[in-house]
Amino acid sequence: MKIHTIAPAEGAVTPAKRIGRGIGSGLGKTSGKGHKGQWARSGGGVRPGFEGGQMPLTRRVPKRGFKNHFTAEYVTINVGALNDFKDESVIDLELLLNAGLVRKDAPYGLKVLGDGELEKKLVVKAAKFTKAAAEKIEKAGGKAEIVK
Repeated sequence: MKIHTIAPAEGAVTPAKRIGRGIGSGLGKTSGKGHKGQWARSGGGVRPGFEGGQMPLTRRVPKRGFKNHFTAEYVTINVGALNDFKDESVIDLELLLNAGLVRKDAPYGLKVLGDGELEKKLVVKAAKFTKAAAEKIEKAGGKAEIVK
């Protein structure tokens, strides 16, 4: 393969339509706009969602739901996922981010949930623990530390 033989895949590139360039082009005279009407005019057409003056769908359908902007957002992880670490490890949000077990940092920090079983003795530092999570960490011989 040489650089001059490289070409786009068949059908990937289509030539531009040359509108209004004579009858022989197939797109002459009305240039694909039909005869008269709103869509044939210069600057014609309507904005997205306009239904000709009828009450639009977005206004006919009732509003639903509510987004509470004051909710405390935590990054969550289950106790069962902490078995990947070695005994006596100190686990915090930064370590979990580096290990790829959580995706992003949240404004309120880490919350540990109680799903799964823990077989390692770990020190877990988080902003919040569920009762079940704290019990499982301490039952395994570890420590659940609350960090602000």
